[in-house]
Amino acid sequence: MRVLEVYAGYGKLEILHGVSISADPGELVAIVGPNGSGKSTLLKTIFGFTTIYRGKIIVGNWDLTRVPPSKKPYYGLAYVPQLGNVFSRLTVEENLKLSKIVYVARAKSGQLGEEAKRDPDRMFEKKLQEIYEMFPILYERRWQKAGTLSGGERQMLAIARALLMEPRVIMLDEPTAALAPKVAEEIFRKIVEIARSGVTVLLVEQNAKRALEIADKGYILVQGQVAYEGSAKEILAHPELGKLYLGLLPKA
Repeated sequence: MRVLEVYAGYGKLEILHGVSISADPGELVAIVGPNGSGKSTLLKTIFGFTTIYRGKIIVGNWDLTRVPPSKKPYYGLAYVPQLGNVFSRLTVEENLKLSKIVYVARAKSGQLGEEAKRDPDRMFEKKLQEIYEMFPILYERRWQKAGTLSGGERQMLAIARALLMEPRVIMLDEPTAALAPKVAEEIFRKIVEIARSGVTVLLVEQNAKRALEIADKGYILVQGQVAYEGSAKEILAHPELGKLYLGLLPKA
């Protein structure tokens, strides 16, 4: 996917000033930077929740710049916001099965291969079982209302529901915010697993150091612009970048 020289914001308030990023299939890209630098706004812009003044958003062979948020999942783009990402009154399984509409539509269009095109219902059920294997706690909780889950379990449910649409790209906005360290680490492990399965991951994360440790590539946003881009290892090892932009202490 590619974001090309995008200027965007809310109404007349421009937040992003010529941002360009790219991510290959299966690449885990960390988007980090100080508070208020436009990280979450970038994900919202890609998904269509802001006003784009200039620039383009390309996913696969499609120009999705003017495609509304309700249609973006049908092109293989998934977005998991930090808050309000599950339906509390529905059970875990009911939440997951909401993805079937998008999955079946994409399958029938041929985006998910011949087998899925021939029998999308069966292939969705197979995909659901794969998700339960990836997130066994969701299988255990499948008949519980989502509102009764812990914070970490809700994040897993939101991510799992997005994965059930079999996206090309999944965007995660601060998935470990307010989670206990042990639970956050479990979420990070799942994110790595998702990328290794071939899905492109765009990760906005408050824990910049940990995000870069698991990422392939990183972008540092400062005041709505890309201040630096490079391999995640390069950013972590740089003697000044972490101190200047990410609040990281230099190695002793």
